[in-house]
Amino acid sequence: MPTFVLASASPARLATLRSAGLDPRVVVSGVDESQVTGVPPAELALRLAELKCAAVAGGEVTGEVTGEVTGEIPGDALVLGCDSVLELDGTALGKPADADEAGRRWQSMRGRSGTLHTGHCLHDRASGHQVAATASTTVHFADVTDDEIAAYVATGEPLKVAGAFTVDGIGGGFVTGIEGDHHNVVGVSLPLLRTMVRELGYAWTDLWAR
Repeated sequence: MPTFVLASASPARLATLRSAGLDPRVVVSGVDESQVTGVPPAELALRLAELKCAAVAGGEVTGEVTGEVTGEIPGDALVLGCDSVLELDGTALGKPADADEAGRRWQSMRGRSGTLHTGHCLHDRASGHQVAATASTTVHFADVTDDEIAAYVATGEPLKVAGAFTVDGIGGGFVTGIEGDHHNVVGVSLPLLRTMVRELGYAWTDLWAR
C-alpha cells in the first residue's frame, strides 16, 4: 500500500487521521498562503490545499519534515493537502494575526453562525492522478460574554487555528451546534477523504495502520 503523507502542520488533523486508523507521515509544505487572493472562501480553501499538496508531492518542501520521511517523498506516496477557512458575512477568516484581532473576531462571531470550509487535495505520486474537493460545515457560536472572549484569547488557542476557534479544544464550550461533518471542523473530513481515496483506486480500510 502507498505511504500516506499529510502536507499539513496541524496537530488536530494529524490526531483526527490517527484516530481513524491512519498513520500519516507529516511533511509541511511551507507554502506562502498570502499568494492566493480575491477568491470566494470555499475556493480559497481548495486552492491553498492544492498548493500545499503540489509542493509536497513535487518535492518542493521548504517547511518542516517530521516522522519517518527524510529527503525525497516516497514515490508511492498518497499526499494529502488541506486548508481551512471560516466564512462569515462572505469573508474568509484564517488564523488571526494577533490577540486583538482574535478578540474582534469573537465579538463579531458570537451568537451567530459561520461556515467552515476545508479544502482537500489528494495526489497519488505513483500514477500522477489527483482529486480535490471542499467540505463545508455550518458552525453555530454561543453568545459569549466579553470576559469569556478575553479569557479565551488569553489561552492563545484562537491564534493557532482558522476562524479563531476549535470544537475539539478549549473553545468547544463556545460552539452550540454543528450542521455537517464534525471532523471537517477539526480540519479534515473523513467521509470525504474516504471517497477521494476510493476515487484514486485504493481501499480506505487498506490504509489503516496494522
